[in-house]
Amino acid sequence: MNVERTDDGFVARNARGAEVKMGSGDEQGAFTPVELLLAAVGGCNIVTVEPLTAQRGHRLVRLAMTVAAEKVEPTLLGPVTVTYEVELPEGDPKADEVFRAVAHRVHERHCTVSRSLEKGTQVIVELPD
Repeated sequence: MNVERTDDGFVARNARGAEVKMGSGDEQGAFTPVELLLAAVGGCNIVTVEPLTAQRGHRLVRLAMTVAAEKVEPTLLGPVTVTYEVELPEGDPKADEVFRAVAHRVHERHCTVSRSLEKGTQVIVELPD
């Protein structure tokens, strides 16, 4: 992952060439770093929950979520809350049970982003010589 200042603000770019614009919150069409962190939590969970639920034969009609956190200090977030929004398929009485089991398992064991936040991953800053 590469993050750099550009003429238009800041951009994060992955090795596949995808880009995300970033800023302080005043720029139109740009995410703040905190918004990207919350999107990473949501994205990690949802891109894992959806295929695992579908593989078990319970394709959800709608799967979305809201991810939120409040700052408890000027530079520190409090708990991150992931709230799922789900529409279950009609005539599938086990879909809710399967979805809930998968969502809990993904959060507890499979989502690298959530697990890293909960465990407290160390961030190392390297400066040029």
